[in-house]
Amino acid sequence: MADNADLLALLAEMKKSMEKGQEEMKKGQEEMKKGQEEMKNEIQSHVESKVGEIKDHVNSCIEKIEEDVQSVKREIGEVKGEVERKIEEVEDKVQGKIEEVE
Repeated sequence: MADNADLLALLAEMKKSMEKGQEEMKKGQEEMKKGQEEMKNEIQSHVESKVGEIKDHVNSCIEKIEEDVQSVKREIGEVKGEVERKIEEVEDKVQGKIEEVE
């Protein structure tokens, strides 16, 4: 009978030990889940930060391109005005030569 009592006590002790082990595993899984969530949040924050930096860089590049386009348009306008003046000068010279010939 003592053997049965010893076995029952041993089984009860093993059950408690297993329950304790299961509880520790559950806590470990919860800690892992919490850690994964924290890592996910850190990664998301980092990605959002990088996306913001990229957007700022792209906007800066777009502004520079727009400034360059405006500069080229001004230069084209200046060249066009100069070409028109030269054409008028040539036309005036040609007209003067025509009048001399007549």
